[in-house]
Amino acid sequence: MRTLVLNAGYEPLAVVPSRRAVVLIMRGKATMIRAGEGSLTGVSVSVPRPSVIVLARYVRRPRAKRLAVTRRGVLRRDGHRCAYCGRTATTVDHIQPRSRGGEDSWENLVACCLACNGAKGDKSLAQMRWTLPFRPREPRGDLWHLRGLEQPDDAWRDYLAAA
Repeated sequence: MRTLVLNAGYEPLAVVPSRRAVVLIMRGKATMIRAGEGSLTGVSVSVPRPSVIVLARYVRRPRAKRLAVTRRGVLRRDGHRCAYCGRTATTVDHIQPRSRGGEDSWENLVACCLACNGAKGDKSLAQMRWTLPFRPREPRGDLWHLRGLEQPDDAWRDYLAAA
């Protein structure tokens, strides 16, 4: 189970394992504001499993100038949908193939299903006579810098919507 950690100002800060969240609560560094399903049980104590916690003190977080390009990030940006056919995507494809000078950048990578990736190979979109339904770009917003937010819990929606 995972827990959403909010900064003292209630902005999303991180996603951590529930056990780590319980440690923060027990040390007085955080307060549980929403419990999840079930509980964590130790030798002498049983505590509700936290779903959302808020830190007692404000933590200043460094901002990354540019978001690192990752396979997981490209899939998340494109909604796990193939840019070419719309089916479920499990991999990424270089629009301009690396063998032809294409880079590993947000603008040159799209989510892709295995069938389309295999069919395209090292060909360009013009050679395949394919077009993209959108222009790939780097994602924007603070939520993109949160690790572990690929599959947000339904209980987090109110706290993520405010961000």
